[in-house]
Amino acid sequence: MRLTTLTDYALRLLMYVGQHPNRLCTIAEIASAYGISETHLMKVTHRLAQNGWIDTIRGKNGGMRLAMPPNDINLGKVVRDTENDFALVECFNAGNACTLTGQCGLTGIFAGALEQFLHHLDGYTLADILPPPAAAHALAGEHPVKFDRIES
Repeated sequence: MRLTTLTDYALRLLMYVGQHPNRLCTIAEIASAYGISETHLMKVTHRLAQNGWIDTIRGKNGGMRLAMPPNDINLGKVVRDTENDFALVECFNAGNACTLTGQCGLTGIFAGALEQFLHHLDGYTLADILPPPAAAHALAGEHPVKFDRIES
């Protein structure tokens, strides 16, 4: 299974915003930090706001912030909200024309694998994937991290 760019960028956006809980973050700064398209990030922002993961504030001093604490943002739910198609193989689709349908054991195996994948993600929240503060600054392009000096 391969996640879409929408899901990839949604998770990155949530991580970035989660690393900056005391201020609003902008599409421009997130796009710059990750080297991704502002236009595509606008679509991601819209989807996340529609689904209640982030709050957006319009205007000159606007931006976005998490709509809830990172511990309440379940990764499985985010992936379900951002993925449009979990059809791993043709027989998962309504318009299935596979000649092996009904004779092939892969459908059940793939369905079980997908269920386990999503169930595994359900066990994690945004808080689980946020980097420690020093690494968070480096990911945001704020300053380089010297790994030999990071304290645990």
